[in-house]
Amino acid sequence: MQIIPQTTHQMESISKKTSLFFHRYRIGQILRSANACKLKGFSAILVFLVLVSIIFENRSLYMQRRLHEESLPFGKDTAYRFLNSCHTNWRRFTLLLAARIINETIKPLTDAGRRCAIIVDDSLFSRSRSKRVELLANVYDHVSHRYTKGFRLLVLGWTDGNTFLPLTFCLLSTSKGKNRLNEADASVDARSNGGKQRKLAQMEAPAVVLKLLQEVKAAGVPAQYVLFDTWFCSPSSLKAIHDLGYDVTAMAKKSKKVRYLCEGKISNVKAIYKEHKKRRGRSRYLLSVDAVAMKQGESLVPVRLVFVRNRNKRKDYLVLVTTDLSLSEEEVIQLYGKRWGIEVFFKACKSYLRLGKDCRSVSYDAMTAHVAVVCTRYMLLAVEERENTDGRSLGELFYLGLDELPDLKYMEALRLVLQEFAEQLRAEYPSEVLLVESLLERFLNDLPALWMSRLRAQKCA
Repeated sequence: MQIIPQTTHQMESISKKTSLFFHRYRIGQILRSANACKLKGFSAILVFLVLVSIIFENRSLYMQRRLHEESLPFGKDTAYRFLNSCHTNWRRFTLLLAARIINETIKPLTDAGRRCAIIVDDSLFSRSRSKRVELLANVYDHVSHRYTKGFRLLVLGWTDGNTFLPLTFCLLSTSKGKNRLNEADASVDARSNGGKQRKLAQMEAPAVVLKLLQEVKAAGVPAQYVLFDTWFCSPSSLKAIHDLGYDVTAMAKKSKKVRYLCEGKISNVKAIYKEHKKRRGRSRYLLSVDAVAMKQGESLVPVRLVFVRNRNKRKDYLVLVTTDLSLSEEEVIQLYGKRWGIEVFFKACKSYLRLGKDCRSVSYDAMTAHVAVVCTRYMLLAVEERENTDGRSLGELFYLGLDELPDLKYMEALRLVLQEFAEQLRAEYPSEVLLVESLLERFLNDLPALWMSRLRAQKCA
């Protein structure tokens, strides 16, 4: 029995790889675990399958209905009701799906000694032309260096150095009421998943990260380290994450307010760098010292500070901090380099997977569901890249996915033509059925191997 119900003829054009991905990782079961279900009409997994696959038509759901309304098995209201549901826990869905991919596909092929890490970062989710979007806020864009309307998309992802998978996320509004342009919908029950998600969106980012890390740990995702940039690197955060059972490797802030106890003296990183002798030559790092992170005169957690050259500014330096004192300086630098995977994730989602472009809803629930759909698309491409050794990038895999649907439509048209031709021959020569079958078999054997396999699978003859 197929996991994807083929209720309409149009569903035959859905990407084969997407359907296999859904079947392989039992996404219907995960949707039910995340409370994504429908009481009547089309099933939740069918709606979700179409939402994930529509990107490979290179169109949005809106344009697909405008140009080819007959290609979708359900109406737009069905999709919008599914996305706007406040009962679905989309954070739980992405976390369970990523954990299943890691444990069933990636972990068996990964050496036990490889250092796996959780990466924390955020990116702008722009809604610059919106006015009525729920929880819309003025957020700072680190690229343009100005405030703009939208959200901060906070993402926790997993990496083993080769593959990056998004684990969980949160569309952060702001904890400051003066920067929040619209409030949450008062009609949403605070006890529902949507109500809890709205409350989380209005918390401080460090508190949200700790909450999401607790969920990741409870899901059993194998990781020993947490990596992040300077925005989250404070002594209290290092202590809190270390208490959860993770070691931290991050970029330290060059702030006078962040102090460390080094050789019996409390100093900031600039003073520590100035007071110690640096390594000469072309060493990968300039200085390495052991210290203790301090806050208000209290010792929190032992750390190691590794000072490295800034490739963009030859006279400047960067500071890496780690709570794992067993790592060498080279291993600290190599481990922090794995953080680049989340930057590739944001680039791929915005350039290819239409993050923020497919969803123009004013509902916070719909935007959260949209992010979950984009994360599922990325996981599909990440698994495909992992299991192929031809060096294709995620962008190349995306465009190959675009070509897959036209290929399927072409094979369907060829199948119908050959089927009609075979029926006409049988009707014209009813007494020569064996001869007709022999000619058709000879014709199929002379076709290219790919065509022959697909036509035989569809039983065209």
